[in-house]
Amino acid sequence: MKEDQIIGKLLEYQASGFKIFISSSFQTHSIPLLHIMSNSGVSFDVVFINTGFHFPETIEYRDQIAGLLQLKVIDAHSPTPKHLQKDAKGQFYFMSDPDYCCYLNKTKTLEPFLMEYDIWVNGIRADQNPNRAKMSVEASTPQRATRFHPILDWTTREIYEYRKAHHLPAHPLEKQGFFSIGCKPCTRNAYSADERSGRWQGMNKTECGLHTDLINK
Repeated sequence: MKEDQIIGKLLEYQASGFKIFISSSFQTHSIPLLHIMSNSGVSFDVVFINTGFHFPETIEYRDQIAGLLQLKVIDAHSPTPKHLQKDAKGQFYFMSDPDYCCYLNKTKTLEPFLMEYDIWVNGIRADQNPNRAKMSVEASTPQRATRFHPILDWTTREIYEYRKAHHLPAHPLEKQGFFSIGCKPCTRNAYSADERSGRWQGMNKTECGLHTDLINK
């Protein structure tokens, strides 16, 4: 979708009385959509899923972007405290069961927002992985919210060009080869054409669950 189409759709949602939020991981590729929404005239909240395992640079970047774009950011935490996120050996689940770790810290954290809000905006793109390539611009969730994927057809190049055109800063770790940045224990730098190749290296895993569990197939 083009920028004016995205804004037009957001205005339609607002005119229908829908309550809107966008989830953001505050990576470099997250910023164009946040910028578009901040200039749309639409009322929305930003939900940042704070797993407690983020790079300090991500938290700093989140605060920088929130100030720059004057965003209202909700810092969402898992309802499961960290001392209950360990296996029988006392290890955090990201070491022994990363899928369950993602469920506790991401999926379970976001679910209440899908009951409270009508529209969930997120910045997934079809070129990121095969699962996302199969998605449509709108989709339903098992809860009550509708998913809206306005930049599904954008490319890495378009993200870069938009950011440069609007003089938007990059995540500080990008210059070290981190092009897709999640939780610190499960993210590595990856000088590769695949921007997500640094996520869950060595594991049979490409998604955290937000875009597999929280969508009706």
